[in-house]
Amino acid sequence: MTATEPGPAGQSFAFQAEVSELLGLMVRSVYSETDIFLRELISNASDACDKLRYQAIANPELIAASPRLFVEIRPDAAANTLTIADTGIGMDRQELIDNLGTIARSGTRAFISQLREAKDGAGLIGQFGVGFYSAFMVAERIEVKSRRAGAKDVWTWRSSGGAGFELVEASAEDVARIGRGTQVVLHLKEEAKRYLETHEIERIVRAYSDHILFPIELKTSDGTQRQINEASALWQRPKSEIQPDDYKKAYQMLAGSFDEPALTLHYKAEGRSEYAVLLFAPSSRPFDLFGPERKGHVKLYVRRVYITDDAELLPPYLRFVRGVIDSEDLPLNISREMLQVNPQLAQIRKAVSGRLLTELGTLASNDPPRYAKLWEAFGAVLKEGIYEDAERREQLLGLARFGTTKETGLRSLQDYVADMKPGQSAVYYLVGDSLDRLKSNPKLEAARAREIEVLLLTDPVDAFWTALGLSFADKPLKSLSQGDVDFGEAGPPPAADGKPAAAVDTAVVIAAIKGVLGDRVSEVRASNRLVDSAACLVASGQGPDRELQRLLALQKRDVGDKPVLEINVGHALLKGISEAKFSASPDLADLCELLFDQARILDGEVPDDPAAFTRRMNRFIVRGLPAGAAPQSP
Repeated sequence: MTATEPGPAGQSFAFQAEVSELLGLMVRSVYSETDIFLRELISNASDACDKLRYQAIANPELIAASPRLFVEIRPDAAANTLTIADTGIGMDRQELIDNLGTIARSGTRAFISQLREAKDGAGLIGQFGVGFYSAFMVAERIEVKSRRAGAKDVWTWRSSGGAGFELVEASAEDVARIGRGTQVVLHLKEEAKRYLETHEIERIVRAYSDHILFPIELKTSDGTQRQINEASALWQRPKSEIQPDDYKKAYQMLAGSFDEPALTLHYKAEGRSEYAVLLFAPSSRPFDLFGPERKGHVKLYVRRVYITDDAELLPPYLRFVRGVIDSEDLPLNISREMLQVNPQLAQIRKAVSGRLLTELGTLASNDPPRYAKLWEAFGAVLKEGIYEDAERREQLLGLARFGTTKETGLRSLQDYVADMKPGQSAVYYLVGDSLDRLKSNPKLEAARAREIEVLLLTDPVDAFWTALGLSFADKPLKSLSQGDVDFGEAGPPPAADGKPAAAVDTAVVIAAIKGVLGDRVSEVRASNRLVDSAACLVASGQGPDRELQRLLALQKRDVGDKPVLEINVGHALLKGISEAKFSASPDLADLCELLFDQARILDGEVPDDPAAFTRRMNRFIVRGLPAGAAPQSP
């Protein structure tokens, strides 16, 4: 943040680069959902009132002179301004600079890139939490006048959405008029004058902000003032009084989104702890779902007083859930440190997490297509719980859905176990970085020939939770790229298509290959996985799976284990190695190197020396060309 020398009008500041670019997008673009600006400004005003009410628990003098907390909307057609005011916590000079001049969030650049490409950026704006700047979609100039609770000074922030903003001390009139809180004055663009119409303001408030806990009052030019929202805690009302559309509006307000909830959970718990729960699972991914902070989005209230949205009320793998938990028992002055160790809150976390997973299971049973869409959006996050949450691991495995070699849509482990082949003793899976690559992986060949279903896992987290050595319904989960595989009596052996197996002395060929490759492989052995391909690389029975090895290597972590090279002794290439060995041919080393490089390529890797690989391959191709077809050397 840079500032010029203060002048008679105040001090000018340059916006953070990301803010400047964001405002450029706002000013130049006309999104179909410009109504979002009013919802976002009302939400900010409500948050300011919440913060003051919470701080006043410890410092009652902050609201002693004026205890009423509310939001006021004032349209002024003569001045062409729309004002959104609150009696909340307010901002001092530095807070105006910090809050309205920067976006202190990771992923800002990625968000701006998405916003630039989006046909309708309203949903992105709400999801990312830059709602104040959305006002520049309708305003050519904005003034923010604010006095922090307990302070004497009033400051005015103003900007036209260009490269920066100006900060000045407020006029004597404003100092006298603003007792506490913030006023956002929008000087509207010509095409946005409809937002001065009272019916338009009421429509937006009913649609998006009806359940804000503080009164939203509309003050018209004739001096009349009336409340235009219901201002009730929806989660405290009986379910019998609430319509589906009420839940939808509450979700959109709480989540800052425009989609519909895929799941709604509303109940009151009584007994040792009393609390109300209103939670929503979105139907589309929030922008910051995979942010490194893995932050939750469930707000904690105590007896209708907002406390925090940073109480970790749900485990990180449920961070996509939005909503409210309102406790009747917790102390109002609970600190962040106390939140981490409070036994009542720990009991609430445990009970609500279990109830939410049970509701997801009910949805999966009663409405499989709807659950499948939810899983496609959030399955990768839920699978983090399989790795992290030992207590609920079995429940999460039951909720999991997977693509498989059956290609009949997402399948549950219950489906898989029910359809296992007679004599099949394990649930087989293969982990990789893309579904298409997995489907063509040679490690599937023997399983496919025996018509054994294999789970195809493509999320990065799959490499971690599968490493735990889990089982489901007493059937161990077995990787096709780790250890030995014995399909036993699970179906007939692979068909040979009438072709006789090559006459190969397996022990001699293995020794020859190992002699060429040396310590680049830990072992060379005959494969039970392969039918058509010559070789593949697998991990040893100890240590991480091949995909986990690859992910760890990307993080520069030494996994130690060398791969095992499995060979198909019935393949013609192995016959060539056998003949080269017995004739002491100079081709032996080249054939062994080609075998190893091919296995690496099939595993999604690159040969250590691509040029050498190309030369070897070309030598064998040229040798196989018909007489006279090979190019003559000069």
